[in-house]
Amino acid sequence: MDNILKYYNQFDELGRLEREPVEFQVNWHYMKKYLRESATILDNGAGPGKYSIAFAKEGYKVALTDITPRLVEIAEKKAKELGVAKKFLGFYIADACNLSMLDDEQFDASLMLGPMYHLQKEKDRIKAVKELNRVTKKGGIVFVAFMPRIRHILTSLLYPESWKPNNRIDRILQFSESGCFNHSDEGRFTGAYYFEIDDINPFMESHGFETKELIGSNMGAMLNEHNWDYWKERGEADKVIQLIKERASDTYTLGVSSHLLYIGRKK
Repeated sequence: MDNILKYYNQFDELGRLEREPVEFQVNWHYMKKYLRESATILDNGAGPGKYSIAFAKEGYKVALTDITPRLVEIAEKKAKELGVAKKFLGFYIADACNLSMLDDEQFDASLMLGPMYHLQKEKDRIKAVKELNRVTKKGGIVFVAFMPRIRHILTSLLYPESWKPNNRIDRILQFSESGCFNHSDEGRFTGAYYFEIDDINPFMESHGFETKELIGSNMGAMLNEHNWDYWKERGEADKVIQLIKERASDTYTLGVSSHLLYIGRKK
């Protein structure tokens, strides 16, 4: 946990989301598909509040939690600057495994877009999902982000020196079995857990959720700046984004997206 705090205290997470706008647009498209207008929302592991602030702008009531004090402070400051702080039920420094400051069945919808891939121990992943279940109303919707193992295997094979110790095939094979990754370069991406795609739905269903959809959030990240420039010059970038949204739920493309979004309903 100390490594997670250290990483996000120095990493520009808001900048990452701004640099990868397609991920936000895809997630937003599917979230709005399932949310009712008057929903009360929890953004658990919210980082700098990209999603919570967007919901607040649209009139939703939102509670924000994150384990990193700096990110909670950034989110609260940003909400005040944009005049939407009154839409927030609270800004909480909290571990996703322990949301004791929140009541049972408090929210119509709950987001957890970061914690699941930072929890390398299964017992912690189970705790986080149980807490998400506890604070979500019966029949409420949850949106949970996962990282697929196969995509990181392919990324390691393509860019081995960027993903040490996965610059050796024996370490890639170990990762393929365990799903646990710890970058050997100081200051790089913190320890993470990557799910097998076929395990995501059963995992969530075993903890009280009915699966609605599993989508690829950022298939568009495969396109580099040169690719996007090409489509922008043709005036067709919006059509490309629409295509990515439409194909996001295609099970055959899930492995090429570095982030997946599980959408479920609490039983």
